[in-house]
Amino acid sequence: MGEEVLLSPPAGAASGGLAPLGAEPPLVVDLDGTLIRTDSLLESVFVLAKEHPWLLLSLPAWLAQGRARLKQRVAAASLPDVRTLPYHEALLGYLRAQKARGRRLVLATGADARLAGEVAGRLGLFDQVLASDGATNLSGEAKRKALVAAFGERGFDYAGGGRRDVAVWRSARGAVLVDPTDSLRAAARRVTAIGEVLDDGRAGLGTWLRQLRGHHWVKNLLVLVPLVTAHRLSDPQALAQAALAFVGMCLAASSIYLLDDLVDLPRDRSHPDKRQRPLAAGAIPATHALAVLALLWLGTIAAAVALPVGYRLVLAAYVALMLAYVLRVHDLRAADALLLGCGYTLRIVAGSAALGIAVSAWLLICSTLLFFSLALLKRYAELAPAGAPVDSVAQSHGYQAADAPMVAAVGRVAGAAAMAVLALYALAEPAVHQGRWLVWGGCLLTLYWMQRLWRLAGQGRIRDDPVMFALKDRHSLAVGAIVLAMFVAAA
Repeated sequence: MGEEVLLSPPAGAASGGLAPLGAEPPLVVDLDGTLIRTDSLLESVFVLAKEHPWLLLSLPAWLAQGRARLKQRVAAASLPDVRTLPYHEALLGYLRAQKARGRRLVLATGADARLAGEVAGRLGLFDQVLASDGATNLSGEAKRKALVAAFGERGFDYAGGGRRDVAVWRSARGAVLVDPTDSLRAAARRVTAIGEVLDDGRAGLGTWLRQLRGHHWVKNLLVLVPLVTAHRLSDPQALAQAALAFVGMCLAASSIYLLDDLVDLPRDRSHPDKRQRPLAAGAIPATHALAVLALLWLGTIAAAVALPVGYRLVLAAYVALMLAYVLRVHDLRAADALLLGCGYTLRIVAGSAALGIAVSAWLLICSTLLFFSLALLKRYAELAPAGAPVDSVAQSHGYQAADAPMVAAVGRVAGAAAMAVLALYALAEPAVHQGRWLVWGGCLLTLYWMQRLWRLAGQGRIRDDPVMFALKDRHSLAVGAIVLAMFVAAA
């Protein structure tokens, strides 16, 4: 929180003089991008898409009746949970201090009155609420006129954080700036006095990488499997194509992660760990996330058109599969894990299509079973069979605590089946006939590694993605290096 200063009007600004302490004018507070670090209309639309997706078709007709009518209809159909919205904590602290001094606080927002009332009721800070009512969109100039009519010219201070708030500051005694850009700070200074500046900082590269799951890009190295099995690591052209295929898959995967987080915002904010994700916490505004989502899709298309048609088709299939997972299948028990397993296998197929290298059906079956097993391991870990509280996200995916034994049994069998398929491949494939003993040894080590993961998950030591756990676990890395060396030697 910045240091509070005495408000005084800027040169040339009309003013009737400053109110003395104890008779301060009302402090009017905006909602979107100020009190909450998100856009309430977008939040409501995300809930609408989740709960009543067919109503999305009505959005253009509602918008044609005006933004105020759109907000009213969306609010009538669905509202976000105001208890979990990402509130601006520094501003809340400031408002509580002002309230304790006896100052009148007013919530004035372009959001619909239904949502604004829910927020005001939740916080218990505001003496009055002004909001859009289905006829008037209380934003920008309309908000300024309403506030002047209620409190008089220069008869209020106003807290805001967006370009539309400049119109309101023209008639305000002073401004409280919330996370302002340099240009917004300059614009506010030209029309009124700047008092408090509350700045939590803006999302940097590290924040965006966390949101886009940059640490998960290592999974997309599966596109290089055909390059390795074909012994073409020294081929510059093949390496370039594989690198481009990897980039395309990373962009596509990040777009799915981002879309999933947008759709699942209410659920993530109720989760003890996922509520810390940048989007759920409000560190990244939903509007910025939508813009980046569009850029990711454009980048994915650009990478795809530079590669063969087969790669484009596989990438399209991957995106379609993951969209099905995000929008529907991730709530279907067992089907969600199977789709995730297929998604990993499609990474290998994408590398095959990009390079024009055929991949054995044995390998694809093994991959699907292996990653199906790991996906079930993730669900098992979320169910906390060791006696810890059951993870709410596991319940929301259709699993209950009582399902843990079934999930473990199916997952273990799938992992064993994957290794059996690989062992049979070594027996049937002439190309690796001489090194089949190495392949079988690698299968046994992989089985040992998987059983260890299941045991750790049962002890509550794995609480999320087992692949990411393995990449941080020295024991898993050592086993993985030995198995990889054995498979390369066998090939």
